[in-house]
Amino acid sequence: MDIIKVNEELIDNHQLINWLSELPQDGAIVTFMGKVRCFEKQTLSLYLEHYAEMTEKVLANIIANARKRWQLSRVVVIHRVGEINANEQIVFIGVSSAHRADSFAAAEFIMDILKNEAPFWKKERTIDGDSWVEAKKTDVDALKKWN
Repeated sequence: MDIIKVNEELIDNHQLINWLSELPQDGAIVTFMGKVRCFEKQTLSLYLEHYAEMTEKVLANIIANARKRWQLSRVVVIHRVGEINANEQIVFIGVSSAHRADSFAAAEFIMDILKNEAPFWKKERTIDGDSWVEAKKTDVDALKKWN
């Protein structure tokens, strides 16, 4: 069973962790919580757009590919869109499995693939103005380990 959501709502980490923790056969739960950073450019917020008809399908496909590689029980991917202020959470990835190696690898895989394949567009709002965010070389390079 998976949970996939793309919306403007705040993410309830505690509820999601509780859901991931319910199965007694799972000895490993790995989560990743990403937030909007504010450093060099003094980011005020990110504005995220997405292709609604496709985004959740792409996320479901990413999870399906993770399930082909590792033995997973529960998977959750929540991604916010709209205006997200600096220091606010933007994404939650959670994976439960019997063993930690599967959970760690799958969570990292899901995040790496999401960063590169999910149809999100980010506009960064800074004190100097707005600009669209380009893909980072480090995110593209992270895909190499999964080929």
